[in-house]
Amino acid sequence: MKVKFAIVFLAVFVFMGTAGVATAQKKMTHKKTRTLSGCLQKADDGNEYKLTTAKGGTWEIKSDSVKLADHVGHSVTVDGVVSNAKMHGMKEDIKSEAKEHGVDKDSTEHGHMSVTNLTMVSDSCKK
Repeated sequence: MKVKFAIVFLAVFVFMGTAGVATAQKKMTHKKTRTLSGCLQKADDGNEYKLTTAKGGTWEIKSDSVKLADHVGHSVTVDGVVSNAKMHGMKEDIKSEAKEHGVDKDSTEHGHMSVTNLTMVSDSCKK
């Protein structure tokens, strides 16, 4: 009887630990504020710019307080507010789930952000 209880307790403990890790990984995409690093490029549209991360994710970024134009072609780290963070997180969770099942394996994160701070990492996007 004690052995059965110990096995059930251990199984529940392992399951909860695994679920906690999965939740922590998904929650990054749900954060309202994020820090991203990558290459900054000018977008086709007005005052918008594109940040491409090392993993291939693309972010359409803009800012009222940071002069992004001064850093086009640079590697940068930006802090900012994710537009529609809850919807963004749900979309990225669906894409992640699809990847786990072999659908759209090359899918990368894509989002929109209003930048509040920028730090230049390198004056070029080349590694």
